[in-house]
Amino acid sequence: MIRRALQNTGWLMGARGVNGVLSLAYLALVTRALGLEGFGYFTLCLTFAQAVAGLTSFQTWQAVIRWGQQRDTLKDAIGFALALDLLAIGVGAVASALLLAFAGDWLPIPYDLRPEAYALTLVFLLAIRSTPTGILRLHDRFAKGAGADTVTSIVRVIGAGIAALMVPTIEAFLVIWALAEIATAATYWLFALQCEKIDLSRISLRRLPRFEPGVWSFVWGTALSGTLQIASRQILVLLVGALGGATLAGIYRVAAQLGEGLLKLAQALMRATYPELVRDPDAARHIASRIGKIAFFTGLGAVLFSVLGGHWVIKVIAGPEFIAAYAPMIILSAAAAIELAGASLEALLVSRGHALRNFMLRGVPTGLALASLPFAMRWIGVSGAAAMVFVSSLVSVGALMWVTRERAVRPDLPRQKA
Repeated sequence: MIRRALQNTGWLMGARGVNGVLSLAYLALVTRALGLEGFGYFTLCLTFAQAVAGLTSFQTWQAVIRWGQQRDTLKDAIGFALALDLLAIGVGAVASALLLAFAGDWLPIPYDLRPEAYALTLVFLLAIRSTPTGILRLHDRFAKGAGADTVTSIVRVIGAGIAALMVPTIEAFLVIWALAEIATAATYWLFALQCEKIDLSRISLRRLPRFEPGVWSFVWGTALSGTLQIASRQILVLLVGALGGATLAGIYRVAAQLGEGLLKLAQALMRATYPELVRDPDAARHIASRIGKIAFFTGLGAVLFSVLGGHWVIKVIAGPEFIAAYAPMIILSAAAAIELAGASLEALLVSRGHALRNFMLRGVPTGLALASLPFAMRWIGVSGAAAMVFVSSLVSVGALMWVTRERAVRPDLPRQKA
């Protein structure tokens, strides 16, 4: 089990590594083509689309894995997940339209860019790939999932190179990012349909909950936990833009993209270990402990690299005008290291059916961090926003360590059909 979890983690981290290298390339292209303020406005449009898609997502891949282990509930689990994805698309399309139309000046997206921001949001919503992700992970096709993930960065870096040379505008880069989402979603679905055929007659919000009473509490728990991740990342960027303008939003985005690479590894770790923890509850804690130790030393090394090489990396990648991102980058890398160390604990808690408890453990620190943001930014600027992320991660992971201690949480597994 541990070997398979580590192998799956390796595939996902390999894809994250490739994406990380390519992301440095397209980050350099975009920042140098648009400049400090232009990149800030591009960041705000992109972040808005990512925030809406993330906030309306139900993290359906976890439901597919949890109720897809038995063949008699697999079709219903996939149909339920697809129904939730369709619901997310509808809610997100309406909510984003209302926000962009009536939010006024407090939403830090210029009025002349709001149509483009809405179009990008629709693309991100339609490209939600949580369900095919769940299908691939259910069948241990992590290699294919990793390959699909790299499509995003490949399209971005090629498109960004063309746009930087021919049409270096905010709108052109937004089109490139939209094409990357479409290509990635199409690749995910192509691979998923090779593993599992979709029964359209099973698409329903009622069918699976009729036989599995714990479905809705689990789904709301995972969805709310995903919402917290979006709130602590994308919404934070929007708030930085609202409080400090597009320039500070751009600086924070550069700091986050360079400093939060470990956060992506943490998400990969959680997604890779979760199926194994569901399959073997008796060995779950041992698996989580072993992987957690590996993650701790990985995070420690990455933070040290940020301190020693971050100044040089920012100059080379984004340019000297973004050097103010150095201090927040270090803080965010430390926060990401903490998240990486706690990723297996979160997977352990969710795999035992306690998604709502996981949400509560993360919700309180995240809410307090967002509420403190205006004061923190007034105190030390962009570094204050990064510090709030660090404190939130520290408290959340500390709470996860406490509740997942030996025998603290008992498994709450899906009920088997008679």
